[in-house]
Amino acid sequence: MRDGRETLSSELFSQVDMHAIYGGVVPEIASRNHATVIGHLAETALKNAGIGRGDVDAVAVTYAPGLIGALLVGVNFAKGLAMALGVPLIPVHHIRGHIAANYIAYPELSPPFLCVIVSGGNSLIADVRGYTDIKIIGRSLDDAAGECFDKVARLLGLGYPGGPALEKLARNGDGTLYSLPRPSIEGRPYDMSFSGLKTAVVNIVHSAEQRGDELDKASLAASFTAAVSDILIPRVMMAAGELGRDKIAIAGGVAANSRIRADILKAAEDSKRALYIPPLYLCGDNAAMIGCQGYYEYLEGVRAGMDLNAYATMDADNLIQVAAC
Repeated sequence: MRDGRETLSSELFSQVDMHAIYGGVVPEIASRNHATVIGHLAETALKNAGIGRGDVDAVAVTYAPGLIGALLVGVNFAKGLAMALGVPLIPVHHIRGHIAANYIAYPELSPPFLCVIVSGGNSLIADVRGYTDIKIIGRSLDDAAGECFDKVARLLGLGYPGGPALEKLARNGDGTLYSLPRPSIEGRPYDMSFSGLKTAVVNIVHSAEQRGDELDKASLAASFTAAVSDILIPRVMMAAGELGRDKIAIAGGVAANSRIRADILKAAEDSKRALYIPPLYLCGDNAAMIGCQGYYEYLEGVRAGMDLNAYATMDADNLIQVAAC
């Protein structure tokens, strides 16, 4: 990344095919493949960027949260690279990276704005007050929306990754056919819950199987997606109104879902708010978003030493909790 916004190169080694046969990511396989390809991938990124190692000013790395084995591979490689090049090591929280994907897609975007982050492991509403000043104001109190997408897809026999397959199936369904819950949490207007929604889908599928009834999988997929959208978007719009934010951004892998994108676009238009949705290739996990956020952390003086560790979990309120020195 150059100056945080310009992507010189962004390389990806996808492991989707090798995990698909297991119906989800196998941590041990993921970690071993990370270790196998990370060096070559870094060299490829430098080559395709047209720069040499001496042109690198800092190394940014995701340190939390995520699969601990994969994170440890990245953190240790980044430590070695930063030490060898004699440049600062910049720790970046994964969620901050997803938010920063919008800066790459929209050079004109700057804080403050509201951002909804919907991924396999997180469902969050963030008030982005500055590039490094981020406050989580709403979250799922149980399952993440992306996790539910994968589990429902597996339940319907769609395999892994579940999100794209479920979206494709839902296009041919009636989103009003199945009645599914839209839970709310008393006294916590911005928080969400998806566990009950997932359980309702499980009960519908199992009941149909036990009675021998035909299950309209396309309509169930469409109904589930509509419920997720109805849980997310009203809370985002309520928060935007109460905080006085006229810009809304969306981030994370589930942001690629066409129903959610269309619903939040309509809600933003109706409220006359600007909406920023990254292109599909920036919605999933990618290195460019970490490099982008790393740039802003770098400007703020955030640095990590060689004792930086990786963390499988880290509360979203600890976005600024890094090994700074």
